[in-house]
Amino acid sequence: MVSKIVEKIGSGGVWFAALSCTACFPALGSLSSALGLGFLSHFEAIAVNTLLPLFASIALLANLYNWFKHKNTTRGLVSVLGPIAVLLTLYPLWQYGWSNYLFYFGITLMISISVLDIVKPARKPTCHI
Repeated sequence: MVSKIVEKIGSGGVWFAALSCTACFPALGSLSSALGLGFLSHFEAIAVNTLLPLFASIALLANLYNWFKHKNTTRGLVSVLGPIAVLLTLYPLWQYGWSNYLFYFGITLMISISVLDIVKPARKPTCHI
């Protein structure tokens, strides 16, 4: 239960940090303005350089732990793809124009997997003989 909560905190933190960077991610900038979160742009440097990698790493570690615990290969692979895409976008792939799309894919995948974990939690595989 704790690992699922930590994974939700990681996913939510990535969204929160991404909403504060209006120049980096224009689609999320317009969303944050519509939600009344425009004041977050003052914390852009802290959010992108510190909080975004920190929360993505937390989500990645929680998803790796859940993958190891539940031994569900497909779900585990899909759950770690989102944080890996976010971290790849922040560091080695930032210079490319298509990296914003990879970032949006990563955070959307993280939220989708978080909702899927709430709706249909993963279970340990059982062998029925």
